[in-house]
Amino acid sequence: MAETESAASTKRLEARYIPMLDYAEAWDLQKAYVKEIDQEKRPETLLLLQHPPTYTLGTDRHPEHLLMDEAELKEQGIAVYEIDRGGDITYHGPGQLVGYPLIYLDAASLDLHAYLRTVEQAIIDWLADYGIEGGRKPEYTGVWVGDEKIAAIGVKFNRARTRRGFVTSHGFALNIKKGIGSEGFSGIIPCGIQQYGVTSFNDLTGMDKTVEEAARELLPHFCRRFNFEVPILE
Repeated sequence: MAETESAASTKRLEARYIPMLDYAEAWDLQKAYVKEIDQEKRPETLLLLQHPPTYTLGTDRHPEHLLMDEAELKEQGIAVYEIDRGGDITYHGPGQLVGYPLIYLDAASLDLHAYLRTVEQAIIDWLADYGIEGGRKPEYTGVWVGDEKIAAIGVKFNRARTRRGFVTSHGFALNIKKGIGSEGFSGIIPCGIQQYGVTSFNDLTGMDKTVEEAARELLPHFCRRFNFEVPILE
C-alpha cells in the first residue's frame, strides 16, 4: 500500500457519488460489483454515498450494544441489519459520508492490516488539510481526533474466485454533519466502545460542509494512498 512516485504505476478507479441509498440496495450493489471486479468485467470502484438512518451489526456483534427496542426503532425510522463485515455495531445516517472501496488485493503482496491503515490514512490526510490532527488508537480501527471518533471502519475481504487474492467490500463511515454524535449514535454503544465519544467534521471546524463536498475533497487523498488515477466523480 506504499505510495509511489511513478505515474506508470497508477491504476484506473471508477468513483460514484450517490446522495442517498437504502442500505440493502447498497449491500446488493457491493456484492454485484465485487463479482464483476473479480471477473475483471469492471474497474475497481469507490462508492461514496449516504444512507437513511441505519444500524449495522458486524460479525463481532453484541446485540446488547443496541440500546433501543423494536418499538423505538420503528418510531424513529431506523433500520437494523446484521451484515458480513468485521466489527460490532455502528450507525449510518444523513450527514455521514460512507465509502465502500471495492478493490482487488493480490495475494502475492497481501497485507490486510496495511489496507485498513491506508484507508485510515486517506481520511487523516484530508483532515490535515483543515488543520485537524486525526490519529489512531492502537486497540481500535478508525480515525480519532483526541478521544473522539470521527470515522469508523469495518471491511470484508472477499476471496477472489478467478484470481489469487481478495476483493474488498464495506469500508468507512466519516461523520460530517454537526451534532451527528447525539443523533443516531445515542441509541447504541458504537463499536462497543463506552469510554470514548463521537465527533464530526462540522463540530470540529464550525463549518457547514456538505457530504458531497467532503466526498469530492477526500477522493484525491484516497487515490494517492492507493495509487489510483483520480477519476471524475460521477
